[in-house]
Order: sequence, then C-alpha cells, then structure tokens
Amino acid sequence: MPRPAPKRRADIPAATSDTESAGGRRSASKHAADPVPAPRHSRPGSRRAPRRRRSFVPTPAVLGATALVIAGGGAVVVSSNSGGSDDNYDPAASTQLSGGVGATYARGGDVLAVSRSVDREVLAEQARLQAEQREQALTELAQESQKRAHELEANQWVLPVAGYVLTARWGEYSYLWSSYHTGLDFSAPSGTAIVSVAHGVISDVGWDDAYGYKTEITLDNGWTIWYCHQTSYVVSEGEEVDPGQLIGYVGATGNVTGPHLHLEVRVPDGSEDGQDVDPYEALVEHGVTP
Repeated sequence: MPRPAPKRRADIPAATSDTESAGGRRSASKHAADPVPAPRHSRPGSRRAPRRRRSFVPTPAVLGATALVIAGGGAVVVSSNSGGSDDNYDPAASTQLSGGVGATYARGGDVLAVSRSVDREVLAEQARLQAEQREQALTELAQESQKRAHELEANQWVLPVAGYVLTARWGEYSYLWSSYHTGLDFSAPSGTAIVSVAHGVISDVGWDDAYGYKTEITLDNGWTIWYCHQTSYVVSEGEEVDPGQLIGYVGATGNVTGPHLHLEVRVPDGSEDGQDVDPYEALVEHGVTP
C-alpha cells in the first residue's frame, strides 16, 4: 500500500485566534492583542519629537531697543509668565485695570501693559511752567545775592589812608595829651586822601579846637568815627557815604607835631560823645589790619 505523501508547510492551516460563532460571525480571542496603529506622518525607524512650548523672554538687546522706543514717544509692553502664551490674548475678554494716559489689562496670571504717548501739548505746557519756575528762582537768587552783597558792603571796613606809618596808639600816655591817647595816629604826607572806613552818615563836620578840622561819621551800628587834623574836607553834614569814599585830606591842623590822621572810634554809652575804644582792635574785628 503506498505511503501518503508528506504535507508541505504551506498546506498546513495557519493558527488563528478567531472562531466561528453560532451565528457565523468571527469573534476575537481574549488572548489576541489589538494591533498598534503606526504613527501618522512617520517614517520607519524614526520618532517625532514633542512640540515645545515657547515663552517670551526678552533679551538685553530687546530691552535696549524697547527703552529707545519708549523714550521716543511711547511703546506697547507685553509681559507674560511661563504659565501661558499670549498668542491667544483677547483684549475684549480682558479686564481694564487703569485708564488715563496708559492702560493695563490682565488675563489670568498674564499682564498686558499698554502705554500710550503723552500728549505733546501737555509736555509743552509742563516745559513752559518749568522754565517760568526756573526764571523766578534765578531772579530771587539774584535779588538775595544783591541784598547780601549790600549788607557785606555796609559792614565791610577799609583803611582810612594809604602810605602811612603808625606813630601813636590808643591808650598811650604822654605830655602831649591831657590824659591818654584816645585814638590811632596814621602819619602820612599832607594832602593824602582820607576815606570813610565804613558805610554811614556825616553827623558833624568842621573845626573842633585841638582836633583841628574834624569829620564825624555815624555808622549803621551806632558807632561814630572821628577823622581829625584834616587840612580840608569834601563832605557835608547829613550826607551818606560808603566804605572807601573820599571825605577829606591829611593835614596838621589843631594840636599836632606833624601831618597825620588822628582816628577815633566811639561807641554809645549815654554820654554826648560816647566812649572811645581802641581803633586798632575795631579795625581788626571788621577784617582790616593796619
């Protein structure tokens, strides 16, 4: 009896996981795995990288350019956090937080600040007001400086003569004086100019016995300066004089041994002529050293 021919591999039915149901339908076995669909638009052996979300992070160059735009007349500044994107920002759905020159809107954790250009007329008006205030301040400063300069000039003392030699000081005793020397002597050639040592008013001028021709000037502080032994004078009673103004000339009139200026400084003490004080100390006290 001949032996049956061996079956080839192709003739062997493939194993299936599907079985026929009673109704003739095929049902999947619980052991079969669902096929995994291939990724769309992918090539064999490749994997598509996940889409990266971008956030706006200003660089130093962007910040510098933004500052220039703002300085030139206003800008729109958009700021956001890393929690969302401004691509879908809807101003109509946002809340206006402030108005006026600029407006600020907020959406969730994001803030969109809109800064509009300041009206040029407002800027011009502000500039005009600033210029007026500066001009007023400069004017007040000039007035105050002038007032202060006048006060300094009024209180400033100067030397009464030039080209002198001190020959007798206050408080010295000699047979030349009845008690003691009540002034400071500036020996100088006859005809040397005599000037007022400070600002004041001529309170008396003329001849005064042993003092010769004498000029009295009452200062602003109430002190009186006597200029004695003049050969002549060029001022009148009641006249106002300034420091350094010419009032007369050195001479040798009255009780003298030679041409010189006898300068006395007297302060009020209730008496008619006041109390004489050291002229040297008075000059030094007012910034002048003979």
